[in-house]
Amino acid sequence: MPFSERDWKHLRTVHGTALERFCTQVLDDAVAIAQDSRLSAHERYLKLFQLLHERNDAMAPAFDDMRRSTGLQRLTAMVGLNVLTREELAGFNPDHPCFQDL
Repeated sequence: MPFSERDWKHLRTVHGTALERFCTQVLDDAVAIAQDSRLSAHERYLKLFQLLHERNDAMAPAFDDMRRSTGLQRLTAMVGLNVLTREELAGFNPDHPCFQDL
């Protein structure tokens, strides 16, 4: 199914907010790791390194290479990351395959 112009415009509108939401989640997790006094400084460093590496890999499919031709893939990835609100999702065509399992 082609990604409609209407959906593309809405995706561009919610993209920045969703990215900010994702980054806030990552930073909150990073703070929790950094403040975990049960771990040594080296263990916290390693956990932070691993967290950032994993989250960067998760971030790319949702937020990199924003083009209309990749819009449906970006939207599907954002839905998978749970970074869009119900209100934001309501702005898209509900017949998209990424909404079938919601």
